[in-house]
Amino acid sequence: MNSNSRRSQKNQNTFKPTQLSKALAAVLIAGVFGGASGTTYAAPDKPWKEGQILVKPKAGLSDIEFDRILKRNNGQGKGAIGNLNVHIVSVPAQAEQAVVRALSRNPHIEFAELDMAVELSFVTPNDPRYGNQWHLPKIQAPTSWSSSKADNTVIAILDTGVDSSHSDLSGKLIPGWNSVDGSGDTSDINGHGTAVAGVAGAATDNANGVAGVAWNAQILPVRISNRSDGAAYFSDIARGLNWAANQGADVANISYGVSNSSAVTNAAQYMRSKNGLVVVAAGNDGIDPGFADNPYMISVSATTSSDAKASWSNYGAFIDVAAPGASIQTTSRGGGYGNWNGTSFSSPVTAGVVALIKGANPTLTPDEVEQILKASADKIAGDFHPYYGHGRVNAAVGVEMAQSMVNVTVDKEAPSVNIFSPTGGSTVSGLVEVEVNATDNVGVSEVTLYANGLYVGTDTTAPYQFSWDSSQIADGSVTLSATAIDAAGNEGVSSDVNVTVKNAIEQVEEVVDEPVEEVIEDIAAPTVAISNPADGSRVTKVVKIDVSAEDDVAVANIRLFINGRMVSSVDGGSLSHNWNTNRESRGTYIIEAIATDTSNKTAKHTITVFK
Repeated sequence: MNSNSRRSQKNQNTFKPTQLSKALAAVLIAGVFGGASGTTYAAPDKPWKEGQILVKPKAGLSDIEFDRILKRNNGQGKGAIGNLNVHIVSVPAQAEQAVVRALSRNPHIEFAELDMAVELSFVTPNDPRYGNQWHLPKIQAPTSWSSSKADNTVIAILDTGVDSSHSDLSGKLIPGWNSVDGSGDTSDINGHGTAVAGVAGAATDNANGVAGVAWNAQILPVRISNRSDGAAYFSDIARGLNWAANQGADVANISYGVSNSSAVTNAAQYMRSKNGLVVVAAGNDGIDPGFADNPYMISVSATTSSDAKASWSNYGAFIDVAAPGASIQTTSRGGGYGNWNGTSFSSPVTAGVVALIKGANPTLTPDEVEQILKASADKIAGDFHPYYGHGRVNAAVGVEMAQSMVNVTVDKEAPSVNIFSPTGGSTVSGLVEVEVNATDNVGVSEVTLYANGLYVGTDTTAPYQFSWDSSQIADGSVTLSATAIDAAGNEGVSSDVNVTVKNAIEQVEEVVDEPVEEVIEDIAAPTVAISNPADGSRVTKVVKIDVSAEDDVAVANIRLFINGRMVSSVDGGSLSHNWNTNRESRGTYIIEAIATDTSNKTAKHTITVFK
């Protein structure tokens, strides 16, 4: 089978499920942010979208099986985000965290996470305005402009919209998109997006207003929030980034704290496969949130005019580079100008430098651009420091390095790919977890799995994992194979792995005068009991709630509720949950456990406790 026929059969990550850290929760709930005017907005009512989570099934898992998994956990799919295999899932209000925990333990789910609301990464200015744009000479942008003005590049600004009537932006904008409601309305609902766009690419050398870092880059506005406070959900950010990648954007700027989102990371990996890069803000809480380095996003901290880390800038192992972010003069909604502060503005400074590097040498791969960005940065505190990453960006050195890379060769090397689970000779049944390893000299764009030459699924993000329904193929010997394709279209093919499928139940020959074994019919409902705490007891501190269930055939799942709010859900007949009563007020609490068997019969046990 050739690569074209394989690709024609298609219908159409590396982060593990993320958990909300205490620090991030506190920031999202209590964060305060404002613009040049000093306006203060309230944080979102909840740090995540009520009644909604984000779930990515492993490639190849059928819609039927995925729906079954969701239904067992009180979830209902609402559709995938763009080209991504990330699904928006509706769940009961107040049960979002419990369902995420339950789905994260399912071997056929790649990740499940809360649909977090992230706030704008800027802070209220507390210093007088600067009289000029100090950040441009600091990063040696004027020197870089003599060699590159970011011609023929597009910067996507994923933000609150952009003021299209601003005299320093109107000639730079190309038609954009609103990822929240699917419309073309990209007007600025908050003011933040206009300021961010001006930093990256305001019109330059036009005897008007301010200069942008990426002199001639075009601006693609992608509005990811319809809230006046500018807060945006992971789902809308991922959807907007997927759209920007499909429009051919060279770099996308996200001035929000999304470095730890699995959904946005998947979209960023997709954009990199389309030859684009994603630059994001580190956040303005003055903390190390403990995030690991994200290989698909360039996370940026903020510096002052003296190259010190801004006191409010986040820092840590996830920082890639630093850039000016304090008192940055830029465009303001309504046609004016103002000084703004925050990693929201160090991020578009960096996105502009990326555009200058790409403009200097359009043949560079995303990996090469990122390597140049880091290598060319001024080493404020050594080769790497959690405050500055690999250093504060330097546009002139970056452009010079890009131009010196003239011996670029055409990628003709095919990826290497192999199936390492299951192993050859294995006997399998039902839903089978298949894991594939793929590497390339530049980068793998997608991996596709086949069973006896029939298409199973495609995964675009590492690790490459599939759920293959072996019941859709006849019992016996089955050959598994995989292909990997890079951005240049080179295709690598794995060695075949032969497994034995055994799904049919062996028929027992009938013996004369011996009774035939009867088929077990599920008649009775399950039984369920809460063994701890005792009914009528008084609870304090952290209480362990133990629940067990039995059935004449099998228990499918147990759900646990406290005063009508689901707090835990597990598959099988045993549940244990730690309830921190220190967070509860004094009063009466109803604890209810509901068990469901494989025939959808239910039983419940309710107790009352006091605090």
